Amino acid sequence: MIEGVAPSVWIAVVTIAALLIGFGLFLGRGGPRDARGRRQFRLRPMRRLVGLLLLALACVSAMFAVTLYQFFRLTADEPVARIVLRQQAPRQFVATAELPGKAPEDYTLRGDEWQIDARMVRWRLPALLAGVPPLYRLERLSGRYTDPAADQSEPRTVYALGPAGMPDLGALKQRFPGWLPFVDVQYGSGAYMPMFDGARYRVFVDPRGALFIRPEDAATQDALKQRGW
Repeated sequence: MIEGVAPSVWIAVVTIAALLIGFGLFLGRGGPRDARGRRQFRLRPMRRLVGLLLLALACVSAMFAVTLYQFFRLTADEPVARIVLRQQAPRQFVATAELPGKAPEDYTLRGDEWQIDARMVRWRLPALLAGVPPLYRLERLSGRYTDPAADQSEPRTVYALGPAGMPDLGALKQRFPGWLPFVDVQYGSGAYMPMFDGARYRVFVDPRGALFIRPEDAATQDALKQRGW
């Protein structure tokens, strides 16, 4: 693996190669030349079939590359989000979230704590031995209650953070299991922390594929200690 080249780039290269070869085999004339040197069209079933299979492979690879492009490469403990909280009412807060590649956005959360979830892409052998880094994609931001009974009876707030309308790796793997032998996407990670007015947090992902949260400033850290965190 060449350092700094994302897996989606390699998949895109394979997709383009399969697309060009597939079109050449499926649409090419492939027959003998006439007196003017032009190839004559002949129906060659095996040639057309191989071209059609390559075109199908290119379509599946393109879907995989687009889906994988949604994910971010992970090579070290990496800050992936910043959350600032403002209290509006009892158990109601406005969370200003700064996420990679997006402008800051406000989310109204209800509860005692906030939670963020991510989908992780962990590679299997031999991709793991080749040094392919894990990937992540932030998926949800939600409010939660300390008491499980309150979680069942009080209003819940959940927001999608990932891009909508795009193919999901899990769905692609279930539909085309033979094409994705080195990808393990059945893995999620989440972390939560208390909500209080003025709290500031940083969300990180470590290379092993786990989300964790740290207070961003001393005031938040002191407030967490007072609350037993």
